[in-house]
Amino acid sequence: MPNYDFELILSRPLLEAELDPLFQRTYGNVTVAFVRDMQALRGNEQPGQASCRWQASSLSAAIMEVIEQLEGLGPVADAPGLRVLSVEADPLLSMRDIAERVGRSLESVRLSIRGTRGPGNFPASETTSSGHRLWRWSRVAAWYGVHDPQLREAGPTSRAINGWLALRDVVPQVAPAPEEVTSALSAVLSHVA
Repeated sequence: MPNYDFELILSRPLLEAELDPLFQRTYGNVTVAFVRDMQALRGNEQPGQASCRWQASSLSAAIMEVIEQLEGLGPVADAPGLRVLSVEADPLLSMRDIAERVGRSLESVRLSIRGTRGPGNFPASETTSSGHRLWRWSRVAAWYGVHDPQLREAGPTSRAINGWLALRDVVPQVAPAPEEVTSALSAVLSHVA
């Protein structure tokens, strides 16, 4: 089974006390930003974020399994329950991540970004995180000519699961079960992608 990389946006950051249970449930395949305690959580209006690398039969199965693991962590202290708000399946990568994925040295990637190696016009970075620029994998893969079959699943799967997440928050009584979403995506993905 392939590994899938994706990001989940959470209703809140995790608490430090939730890290061990998260690690036990996900075997270290989900990394998160966290806050130390409830005091730090109060007044923190920022959502949480989880970077995931999960092995499954499909991207939709991987996402649904991680959602189940995160939302099943259980309550800690007075923290509100943890909910997944959205998914992004076309990951943002650092230069080091790019080098690893395309099989090049870090210096080769740095030179490509600067325009001194390759055809030029390297994709612009999408964002900066902790002083480091991040690039969207689909744009970098296209620039390097890397065919990543998982990207074919990324767009339709993200849109469908984000729609499901919104539906279950607005009218949960009509939202299908996660297995139904995964099954439907598997059945039609070859026609949509």
